[in-house]
Amino acid sequence: MTDKKITEATEKKSLNFIEQAIVNDLKEGKNDGRVQTRFPPEPNGYLHIGHAKAINIDFSMAEKYDGVCNLRFDDTNPVKEDVEYVDAIKEDIEWLGFHWDNIYYASDYFQQLWDFAVELIKDGKAYIDEQSAEEIAAQKGTPTTPGKDSPYRNRPVEESLSLFAKMNTGEVEEGEMVLRAKIDMANANMHFRDPIIYRVIKHHHHRTGDHWKAYPMYDFAHGQSDYFEGVTHSICTLEFEVHRPLYNYFIDELKDHLDENCDYRPRQMEFNRLNLTYTVMSKRKLLTLVQEDLVHGWDDPRMPTICGFRRRGYSPESIKNFLDLIGYTKYEALNDFSLLESAVREDLNKRATRVSAVLDPIKLIITNYPEHKVEELECIDNPEDPNSPVHNIEFSRELWIERDDFMEDAPKKYFRMTPGQEVRLKSAYIVKCTGCKKDEEGNLMEVYCEYDADTLSGMPGASRKVKGTLHWVSSNHCLPAEVRLYDRLFTVENPNTEDNKDFRELINPDSLTVLTNCYVEKYLQNFKPGDHLQFQRIGYFTPDKDSATDKLVFNRTVGLRDSWGKINKQNK
Repeated sequence: MTDKKITEATEKKSLNFIEQAIVNDLKEGKNDGRVQTRFPPEPNGYLHIGHAKAINIDFSMAEKYDGVCNLRFDDTNPVKEDVEYVDAIKEDIEWLGFHWDNIYYASDYFQQLWDFAVELIKDGKAYIDEQSAEEIAAQKGTPTTPGKDSPYRNRPVEESLSLFAKMNTGEVEEGEMVLRAKIDMANANMHFRDPIIYRVIKHHHHRTGDHWKAYPMYDFAHGQSDYFEGVTHSICTLEFEVHRPLYNYFIDELKDHLDENCDYRPRQMEFNRLNLTYTVMSKRKLLTLVQEDLVHGWDDPRMPTICGFRRRGYSPESIKNFLDLIGYTKYEALNDFSLLESAVREDLNKRATRVSAVLDPIKLIITNYPEHKVEELECIDNPEDPNSPVHNIEFSRELWIERDDFMEDAPKKYFRMTPGQEVRLKSAYIVKCTGCKKDEEGNLMEVYCEYDADTLSGMPGASRKVKGTLHWVSSNHCLPAEVRLYDRLFTVENPNTEDNKDFRELINPDSLTVLTNCYVEKYLQNFKPGDHLQFQRIGYFTPDKDSATDKLVFNRTVGLRDSWGKINKQNK
C-alpha cells in the first residue's frame, strides 16, 4: 500500500467508518500494511441487493488500497446448498464489475477445523452434549439470568473424544448429540454460554461428498477461515456485532494451538443492512415467492435479487451508485425504492439508446402524404453523448401513435393531438389533426391529419414551434412486440412489519402488466438482453431473455418519472 494512496484517502472528508478504520490501520502499519477482505456467501440461494452492498464494500476496499478480496463459500450446511447457487453467485459478482483474487470454501478447512475441535476437547474446553435442542435452549437462561450447566458438561475428555469421532462415522443420528464449547454459562453475552460448534448432518455435500457427517457451525468456522486465509478486515452486517467477541475468542484459541506468537487477528467490523421499501429481503420469504410460483423464478424482474435487477435492465453502475449514495453506517434504515430508481434513471440517461415504441397503438393517417412514399429519417441514439451514433427510422403515410395521445374533446391545456391542433411528430414533420373515425359503438378506429412538408429538419419551416411532440412508428415498417410493465411487488412500504398479515396477502396484483399489441421500430431487432433502451416519452426498457427474432419481448426497467411516489402522495 503506497503512502500516496493513504494520504489521498485521508484528505477526503466523507470516508465511511469502515474505510476510515482501514486507513488508520494502514497508517499505523498494522498487518504489515496489508488489506485483505473476503465476501463469504452461503451457497443456499441467489444473491439480493443486500448482498450487493456487502460485495461493494468488500471488493472496493481491497481494490482501492492495493489489497486482496477473496470469494469464500460458507458451505457448512449441505442440506440447503447447491452448485447452481455457487455458479449464480459468481455470475452476479462479475456482472457487478468485481473480480476475486482466489476462490475458497469453508469445506477447504474441514480437516483443520476438526483438528482444532479435537484440541479443544483435549484441553477441557469442549464436550459432547446428548441433550435435545429444546433442552439446551431452555438451559441457556436469559440476558439477565445465568444459564444452567448441561449434565454432560464435565464428562471425561476421553468419552467426548470417542463420541466426537462417532459423530463423523455415521453411527450417530442427526440431533442425537452435538459438540459444545465449554466457556461460561453465566456470561452476559448469550453467545458465550457453551455454544454448539459441531452437529451431525447426514446429507451429501456438493464438494466433499459423504466424507463428513459432522459439520462445524458458522460461529466456529467463519473466524477460523478468515484467519487461515490471512483476512485483515472481516466486514459484515450489524446482526453479527454480538457474535464478534466469540469470533475473537475462537481465533485467539486457534492461535494458541498453532503456537503462533503474533499480533495478527482479523478485525471484524459491522455495517447496517440494506432494507428497501415495498420489498422483502428474507431468504425464506424469497424462496416462498419462487416455490409457490408467486413470481416467475429467482430472476423475475420484480425480485430484489441481483439477477432479477439484471433481467429488469438495471446497470451495475446504477446499483453501485445507489449503494454509495445511501452509504455505510451503524444505524438501520429503510431506504426508499424510489431512491434506487432515481439512481437507475440517472445512469441510464447517459447510456440508453433512444428508440420509438408504441404500447397502446391507434392508427394515424396523414391524408396529404404521398401514399407509397417512404422516407429514411435520421435519429441520434443518445443526445447525452456527443459521440453518439445515429440510426434511421422509416416514415410513411400510415403511422402508429399512442391511443392516449389523441383526444377528440380536449381540455384547454391539452397539447397533444386533437382536431384543429398542430403537433410535431418527433424527428419528422408538424401535422394538424383533421378528425377521427369511430365504429358503430363509438370506439376510436383511426385518426387523421395533414402534414406541413416544409417543417422537416433542414426545411424552411423546421424552426416553427408547436407545444406538443409525439412519438410514432411507421405501421408498415415496424415490428410487433410484447412489453412487460413491472412495478412494486408489494402494496405496503414495509411488508416485513405487517405482523397481522401473511406477506403473501400484501403482494401487488398490478406488479406485472403484459401488453401484447405493441409496435417497435425495426432497429430494436438488433438488441439483446442487458442492452439499455429508452422508449421515447415512456421509460427505460431492455430486451428480455424470452425475446426471439419472431417474438420481441421487452421489460420496463423504470419509468421516466417517479409515478409511484406521485400516486402514493395523492392517495395519502
